[in-house]
Amino acid sequence: MKTALITGACINTGVAIVEKFASEGYDVVFTGRSAERVKEAEKRYREKFPNVKIIGYAIDSLIDERTVDEDAVDRMFDFLDAEAISLDTVVLNAADQGLGMAIFENPLTDFMRVINTNVTWNYCIVEHAAKRMKESGGGNFVFINSNTAYRAIPDRIAYVASKGAQLGLVRALALDLGKYNIRVNAVLPGMIKTDRWEKNPEFYATVPSRYTPIGDVAVGEDIADAAFYFAAHARNTTGAELTVDGGNTIQLYPIIK
Repeated sequence: MKTALITGACINTGVAIVEKFASEGYDVVFTGRSAERVKEAEKRYREKFPNVKIIGYAIDSLIDERTVDEDAVDRMFDFLDAEAISLDTVVLNAADQGLGMAIFENPLTDFMRVINTNVTWNYCIVEHAAKRMKESGGGNFVFINSNTAYRAIPDRIAYVASKGAQLGLVRALALDLGKYNIRVNAVLPGMIKTDRWEKNPEFYATVPSRYTPIGDVAVGEDIADAAFYFAAHARNTTGAELTVDGGNTIQLYPIIK
């Protein structure tokens, strides 16, 4: 039985990713920041997928804006080792969205918080998991990145910077870990119909990003399918990017009708 670790998986796209891997017969360990939410999600997942093992684990990325909680990552992998859980796949979905970050207004620590969560903390998880994958003969990592790594959006400076940095991290890790049969790839979503979409219908009715060449935006299942492709079907692919944004990245500007 294969096992996937999926971070940030109590709501939205993370839920779709857990359900995709579980439906394909993977055991799943998933994380969330809130112990209460993790417990609730674990119950739901176990009821829906009784034939696979599903374990929730509460973990936060930072001690404070400047400091990644490396000890928390140590404890999580100690727990996995104690449970004799060997990871085949790690999907790095958790992220700080860095919403409303305007230059001249936000303190530097806001920028540091986003970079530390989206880049440094993810690197910390990869380092711990890759050590174990090296000993077990291989594995793969899938970063849930963003098309904003290439196309900036307003008042999201730290988020955009973190996603660009993350793609550099993907390439460097793919190069250094390839010799151990460990692959590293990235999915680049555009807009996704998450709870923010449902809660702000007036904003999302006219936001330019919804005007894609194919006339629709992604749902969580689209991102989950892309992540599963890298994990299960892309044996000879590493350091690659798969954009799932309805074609938004290819157009110079949205065609609004």
